[in-house]
Amino acid sequence: MRSDKVRYFTPRDEELAELLMGIGIKRNVSKVLVYLANTEEATSRDIERGTDLRQPEVSIAMRYLKECDWIDTRESKSESKGRPVKIYTLSRSITEIMDTIEKEKKKEARHQLDLIQKMRECISMQ
Repeated sequence: MRSDKVRYFTPRDEELAELLMGIGIKRNVSKVLVYLANTEEATSRDIERGTDLRQPEVSIAMRYLKECDWIDTRESKSESKGRPVKIYTLSRSITEIMDTIEKEKKKEARHQLDLIQKMRECISMQ
């Protein structure tokens, strides 16, 4: 299956990816997540072209998104002989994914604040 139209990043997409990177999401994951949030389905090649990422970067991002259970994958026979083409879609809405990210970041922040408090307690005991 070959996409007739490849969707390319807009300035808004770049801004959203930058915001995700700002909260600690890796660049390639941020770009792929934003890309998939704005398209019904895409092949790896579509994602590479649309996000200006290289194939290994897309593969690494897909592995991470799959581990988080944020994407679904299906295969479609390619037009030519050879391996089937994988087609990716988000398995959850971008809002649900953002809720998950927010919970994780709050948990990380609480943990760091707890460590700071313990450090303060250790310092005051000296």
